[in-house]
Amino acid sequence: MAGMTLEQLRIFLAVAEHLHFTRAAEMLYITQPAVSAAIQSLEMEYGVKLFHRIGRHVEIAEAGKLLQLEAQKILDHVALTERGLRELNNLQRGELKLGSSLTIGNYWLPSKISEFKSQYPGITINCTLANTEEICVGTATGQFDLGLIEGDVKPALQGCLEQEIVGKDRLKIVVGKSHPWYENSEITVEKLTKTAWVMREPGSGTQQRFEAALQNWGINLSELNVILVFNSGEMTKAAVESGVGATGISELMVKKELQLDTLRAIKVIDNRNSDSTITEIVRPFLKLKHRQRFQTTLSKAFEQMLMSSTLNGSSQD
Repeated sequence: MAGMTLEQLRIFLAVAEHLHFTRAAEMLYITQPAVSAAIQSLEMEYGVKLFHRIGRHVEIAEAGKLLQLEAQKILDHVALTERGLRELNNLQRGELKLGSSLTIGNYWLPSKISEFKSQYPGITINCTLANTEEICVGTATGQFDLGLIEGDVKPALQGCLEQEIVGKDRLKIVVGKSHPWYENSEITVEKLTKTAWVMREPGSGTQQRFEAALQNWGINLSELNVILVFNSGEMTKAAVESGVGATGISELMVKKELQLDTLRAIKVIDNRNSDSTITEIVRPFLKLKHRQRFQTTLSKAFEQMLMSSTLNGSSQD
């Protein structure tokens, strides 16, 4: 028995994706007869039908569905093994795939990447920015070697994702110069429902933490007058700076605006208790990795650098 080859698996997956032999051949830059021969060889070797050919139409058979799932796992593992072998040469080459939520990726992570690149200049770092929910899913499915988020991991993914704190940030309630709160340094919890709000989209780590703070203050999100929802912190900041409502936003994002006084941070006094405490919204930056997926030497090195920064206290920008 000759057994299947990696090339046969790649050809099979291309046909399964396009359900078309000619398109699969074009994608792989090989001839259509070569594609047909590879599929026929697999079918003859194992005595199964991988595809049903109905005229010019192609449908994947039950055996094909099984092979499609397993073939992708095999090729993914081969790709990771190849990466690991390339990285054995003292981390002189290789690629690190990071996924980062927007605030971390725009304001906190660049200095960490620069530090790592100074140590390993031959390494390519591919960083994707998305909201917290998307980064969690991408880390769980193997799209990223490591994920960095400031929100919560959904319960459905907590079993497969290992979480570790690598930094922290404060969420500030800010308003622009034309807002009635601008001249106040403090407001009480009750006043939170008396103004218009600009929010981040559901799935954003910023939004998750702000909603958690509201719950701690005994306020439901539905009680707020939300007039705008953006999927970008920069858009949220710009809207509030122009005088549209208030927002809860990362301190890292508004550091310059607070210094220039184009935005004002408002402290919230929780007067439900006799001591009337001023509360801060502190949120951790979390590093995510899959509990079972193969972790490359490069990924481990970047993870070690992040943890070293945390222990040295430099992660709390």
